[in-house]
Amino acid sequence: QVQLVESGGGSVQAGGSLRLSCAASGDIPSYYCMGWFRQAPGKEREVVAHIHRSGGDRYYADSVKGRFTISQDNAKNTLALDMNSLQPEDTAMYYCAAGWGGRAACSRGDSPMDYWGQGTQVIVSS
Repeated sequence: QVQLVESGGGSVQAGGSLRLSCAASGDIPSYYCMGWFRQAPGKEREVVAHIHRSGGDRYYADSVKGRFTISQDNAKNTLALDMNSLQPEDTAMYYCAAGWGGRAACSRGDSPMDYWGQGTQVIVSS
């Protein structure tokens, strides 16, 4: 059984930066896709970024391109999201996820996800 635990959320002023981390326990196959999602109050959950476990293509939502960077350390079983130039509209609960989607789906940002973390809150004030 895979468990995902996020950390690193917090409150920051607009223009600031945060680094989210996701620690995974259990075996995550190399063909899995890892992702970050977010959900703001009153809004649907949306994909933020994806990266395939085997490396290669990353996917970013248009709203975060050029500001956020997804990375992973497979040896440590961790996933990270570096968020720069944060804006109030980035305020949301951020979730780490892992799923069996193939490389193509992962690179498109629409991989199905099987495992989810509990989320970490990010608040950006203007």
